[in-house]
Amino acid sequence: MAADCGPAEQWRAALPQHALFGRLREARPPPPAPPRLRDLLCGLGSDLLLWDGPAAALLAIGLRRLGTGTDPAALDRYQTLLCINPPLFDVHQTLLSPAQHHVALIGTKGLMVLELPKRWGKNSEFEGGKSTVNCSTIPIAERFFTSSTSLTLKHAAWYPCDTMEPHIVLLTSDNTIRFYSLKVPHTPIKVIVLSDTEEETLTIKTGRAYTASLGETAVAFDFGPQVPVPKHVLGQRGSEEVLGYPLYILYENGETFLTYVSLLQSTGSPGKLLGPLPMHPAAEDNYGYDACAVLCLPCVPNILVIATESGMLYHCVVLDGEEDDEQSEKSWDPRSDLIPSLYVFECVELELALKLATGDEEDPLESDFSCPIKLHRDPKCPSRYHCTHETGVHSVGLTWINKLHKFLGSDEEDKDSLQELGAEQKCFVEHILCTKPLPCRQPAPIRGFWIVSDVLGPTMICITSSYECITRPLLSTVHPASPPLLCTREDKELAVSPLRIVAEAEHSFEKHIQGILQRSTANPLHLKSADKDAAPPPEECLQLLSRATQVFREEYILKQDLAKEEIQQRVKLLWGQKKKQLEDLNYCREERKSLREMAERLADKYEEAKEKQEDIMNRMKKVLRSFHSQLPVLSDTEKDMKKELQTIHDQLQHLSNAIRQVKMKKEYQQKQMEKGRSPRKPSISLSAYQSKCIQAVLREEGEHIREMVKQINDIRSHVNF
Repeated sequence: MAADCGPAEQWRAALPQHALFGRLREARPPPPAPPRLRDLLCGLGSDLLLWDGPAAALLAIGLRRLGTGTDPAALDRYQTLLCINPPLFDVHQTLLSPAQHHVALIGTKGLMVLELPKRWGKNSEFEGGKSTVNCSTIPIAERFFTSSTSLTLKHAAWYPCDTMEPHIVLLTSDNTIRFYSLKVPHTPIKVIVLSDTEEETLTIKTGRAYTASLGETAVAFDFGPQVPVPKHVLGQRGSEEVLGYPLYILYENGETFLTYVSLLQSTGSPGKLLGPLPMHPAAEDNYGYDACAVLCLPCVPNILVIATESGMLYHCVVLDGEEDDEQSEKSWDPRSDLIPSLYVFECVELELALKLATGDEEDPLESDFSCPIKLHRDPKCPSRYHCTHETGVHSVGLTWINKLHKFLGSDEEDKDSLQELGAEQKCFVEHILCTKPLPCRQPAPIRGFWIVSDVLGPTMICITSSYECITRPLLSTVHPASPPLLCTREDKELAVSPLRIVAEAEHSFEKHIQGILQRSTANPLHLKSADKDAAPPPEECLQLLSRATQVFREEYILKQDLAKEEIQQRVKLLWGQKKKQLEDLNYCREERKSLREMAERLADKYEEAKEKQEDIMNRMKKVLRSFHSQLPVLSDTEKDMKKELQTIHDQLQHLSNAIRQVKMKKEYQQKQMEKGRSPRKPSISLSAYQSKCIQAVLREEGEHIREMVKQINDIRSHVNF
């Protein structure tokens, strides 16, 4: 393992080398008969949970410790979650609850829920890191499955609400859907009967009903995102709307039914069963009679993926029905709302068995191989899902969902969004794993499949029938990239390069090259046979080699040559544009030089003109001053000045008289003071109060004289000026 690899690359390379898979291969070698398709792997954050059937335990592996690369014992460490009451049936699927506190152990003859223990400690391990932990289990409908020996479980799923008590939904072979609560695991809290009782009583010798022989039985179901629905649709009285989950039910003959479920509003009352939903455009075979799986992508409007055993996938958009749609006889009261319709946007055919090329360069050999397909929702990317089947794994990405939302959100007269939707390329189909590369080989279904959506990196994990672990990073073409960190966020005020703007345009050359290099077929990862002694026939090996060579030639080399020609032509055009731009740049430089010289000359002329203008202004001021001084008539300003001077002269006369009086008073007071200094005894004696009053009067008179002197000085200075 490279030292400079990131945590995602480290744990992807270390997980297949974990000692757990080696011990499982040694203890339980693969049986000679091909096993059935299983889904025994689930994830809890950064932990993987793998079901070990013979040991009746869940084996937990921590991926974070593998990603650090500093713990040498991480490749040997795992935890064993033992069941206190182990299931007595064969478990073929494990399903994690929405609240991530329980794991459903699903089999054809029963279902049991395992309660996950608490996690704590440095690495957030179960029970602080104990090697073996006992876990309590809850059997669901145990008495029901035990008493009905011919009854089998077709499909099971958790109720999608994670804010209430966990509920699990079961679809059994008697064409009935039952809702069970973990508090009351033996009695269903809600039952939805999908067929008439009279029809089910008429059975054939094989034990199957007539409806089952005609494909009129439900095989799978899936919940859609929560939507507001009227109360009468849920089987209650009232016209107001409440939140409910749409439940899409798929029949084997390809028909799809719809009902709305809300355990918070109604538990015992069954909702109205709507359907079958009309499909547009209509097909004679109703898009196949071997439907096996349905998946509702978490988007609005809902997009249903219907899979058939022949390898066909139908992408249907659920929209409101029209009044002229044909209503089915099985629909509910016609006075209620219209039935939604399914609009088939595209059909995809999966390559279940490889189409091997013949030696005479004719069409590839067609195979009639068929098997059930299981659909998996991508936990991080809503526009992507995954398919597992007996012969391998496919991944499908819908790139047209954003254009569909844009078209549905635009005006009716907006035809640009419709053209963009029509011109949008079809979905991406990636063949990741092939377990049946040759016709002579028996299929080897995988034992586990899971998508790690943690910060460790979006990765697909597959556990093969021989307990080999395969890790593959998800394509970034459909899977959205992680958002940038706040510390690496670019400043929006910075200028953006024009070349970057061109590169990010909608019809850029880079996207054109990506469209050319886009592959429609790929060579999946082939698993070798577990039987080392059985060698494949040379003819089939040659066909497989020819097929791989043809794929590499058509999907890689030819497209790369075409992209090379486009790039060379683009480079030639860019060289011509560069030459022309260099010539324009030289011309602009010369023009800039001449403009700079002209600007310098204009600046000199401007300075000279400015100096001359100032001289002329000074001369004009002198002329105007001399002109006004020689006028025989006084101007208004001079008249005002004369009047003001006369007023000041009068005030000076008044102030001079006042000063004279003040001086006379001063002389008189001085004479009186001199008389007071004589040695003879004064004939008049003043009291203290009289002395105080006289001093106050003298002080006021002194201040008044000081202010008058100050005013006289100011007037003199003003007149002299």
